[in-house]
Amino acid sequence: MAEKGEAKWLLAIETSCDETSAAVLDRGQIKSNIILSQDELHSPYGGVVPELASRQHLKSIDYIVSESLERAGVQLKDIDIFAVTQGPGLIGSLLIGLTFTKGLAYHFNKPLIGIDHLEAHLEAAFVENPDIEFPALALLVSGGHTSLYFLEKPLTYRLLGKTRDDAAGECLDKIAKFLDLGYPGGPIIEKLARNGDNQRFHFSLPKMKKPGYDFSFSGLKTAALKIIRENNLNREHPALSDFLSSFEEIVARSLLENVRRALTEFQPVSLILGGGVARNQRLRARFSQLAAENNLPAYVPSPRLCTDNAGMVGALAWKKYKMEETLKLDLELDAYPR
Repeated sequence: MAEKGEAKWLLAIETSCDETSAAVLDRGQIKSNIILSQDELHSPYGGVVPELASRQHLKSIDYIVSESLERAGVQLKDIDIFAVTQGPGLIGSLLIGLTFTKGLAYHFNKPLIGIDHLEAHLEAAFVENPDIEFPALALLVSGGHTSLYFLEKPLTYRLLGKTRDDAAGECLDKIAKFLDLGYPGGPIIEKLARNGDNQRFHFSLPKMKKPGYDFSFSGLKTAALKIIRENNLNREHPALSDFLSSFEEIVARSLLENVRRALTEFQPVSLILGGGVARNQRLRARFSQLAAENNLPAYVPSPRLCTDNAGMVGALAWKKYKMEETLKLDLELDAYPR
């Protein structure tokens, strides 16, 4: 068991959904971050099939861990701390990573740290910008989650609002699936919308009946499907790029509306954007624009750190290690789903 101050090498594993990832960190610095996507596997189904995702993690995890160790130039016996995503996510996928990492920690009798997947996404911004000032307002946008957080100080995560139905990424995927554009839908929509007119099709901003900072995208999805049917839109329609640009624009505006309102109440000194949908260039641009309008710095991870990856899991685990008085081999860690 590594005592406080002795640790050097940390191995992190991430299997919350359909990416198998392992990363090696040297005193908190990422030395390798291997990510294996399952997009090709799930593409024929238009979305992630949980059982297929679990089976693929089982096939890939040993190779991905070995590759991460090799690229970092370290052996498994040298690892001082193990870290793993324990939730939220697909329960079968989570259990593959958690069980595998528990086995390694038990064999080498080293500390094991469980990490919350959403907190890790927020940590991704700090990997490249360690001096972000607090308090910070953080928007997390992914295929399964859309949430707004207030970070008063390091390692504190106050949830201000979350989606009541579809997540933003899920909404994009469903529209892409309805139009038979392919999977994952977000990047495909972004590509096809690039030269479109984002004002051609009108969408109203969603309004919640109750006060607060929750999100809702089911209404936008219904409105989009109505426009598709009324205009007979399909993959070959000349107005498709205009429609997708208009839809992508309203999704971005809906996300930022809650951020804009929260600025007044919480007075943050920094703004953070994270999650897989944070790779979207329109959202990144609108987020940076909102920050500039309010004279605030905007921190958005590079696209590779926005996706599900073990590097952000390891970075958060290292911070937790530095703040803990003692670390132990916790074999009672359990996975928790969405």
